[in-house]
Amino acid sequence: MPLNCFCCATEEDREPAETSRVHKNRDYPWEVYSLKELLHATNSFHHDNKIGEGGFGSVYWGRTSKGVEIAVKRLKTMSPKAEMEFAVEVEILGRVRHRNLLGLRGFYAGGDERLIVYDFMPNHSLITHLHGQLAADCLLDWSTRLSIAIGSAEGLSYLHHEANPHIIHRDIKASNVLLDSEFEAKVADFGFAKLIPDGVTHLTTRVKGTLGYLAPEYAMWGKVSESCDVYSFGILLLEIISGKKPIEKLPGGVKRDIVQWVTPYVQKGAFNQIADPRLKGKFDKVQVKSTVLIAMKCTDNSPDNRPTMIEVVDWLKGGIGRRKKEITKVEDTEDDEGSEVYDESQPEGVQQVPPHRTPDSR
Repeated sequence: MPLNCFCCATEEDREPAETSRVHKNRDYPWEVYSLKELLHATNSFHHDNKIGEGGFGSVYWGRTSKGVEIAVKRLKTMSPKAEMEFAVEVEILGRVRHRNLLGLRGFYAGGDERLIVYDFMPNHSLITHLHGQLAADCLLDWSTRLSIAIGSAEGLSYLHHEANPHIIHRDIKASNVLLDSEFEAKVADFGFAKLIPDGVTHLTTRVKGTLGYLAPEYAMWGKVSESCDVYSFGILLLEIISGKKPIEKLPGGVKRDIVQWVTPYVQKGAFNQIADPRLKGKFDKVQVKSTVLIAMKCTDNSPDNRPTMIEVVDWLKGGIGRRKKEITKVEDTEDDEGSEVYDESQPEGVQQVPPHRTPDSR
């Protein structure tokens, strides 16, 4: 889609051209909103309507004249960087259709305003439940967490293996996983995404993303590939299981990442101690163990040793017979609950995890 056609247009000729182009192209069933409508929907971007904020700008809740609840991302300032992120996100969202990816409802581009309109997600973001204002309520029981993990993995698998060209997200994190009314996961925010042409295994680029989630080869050398998203997903999976942040500050100002924290428990076989204390022991011990092991495979320091997202989905859903790589058993040690310790030396199957619910469906 030639996005520069509206990014470079004059304010006077922009809106008619947008409307004509979008409504004639049936492959992109977007709505081109007027600024007036979005101002009315969000009460002129009133502070009380703000539901999120980041480096890109702010997100506001709104209700259209038709009564539809929407979320509107408003870029902070009009700069070449902001223009590029706007163009990339609209371009990417126009290419993808999957129940676990947040869908584009429409946009507005005029003057110094760049606005992107999405479906409103009533259960907010995953980070709100893990570390934010809803964390104390512990609305995410174990089965819901597992469902969110599988949904997020399926969205990523679609980007890596089904979208054409393939897409690397580059900013997988808890705040970019939104939750609909059924707590179905919707991977969001494609402003840093990269399109990968056929036959290309990796790109070298400026590092974008969030500390704590970045793969080592990407953080150090800017080498980005699908396996960078796999690493980020592994961090996210540990975060979902444990309720811990990717990086925590220890006394004395020392920082420890979540992989460093979890590794001793894995080595001792104390998998149950990794689970979020807010679950109060109400979780499937076999599933906790298997999901921790999957996360450890995803966060291997070597990108060549990480699984694909197809394999991750397969493991999470219990597709033992179809996977290509094994999570393996190293010794017959017992953990504190009498479970075997697993590692990567001899072939052994991952314990089966039941499929998540798939209610009809950003």
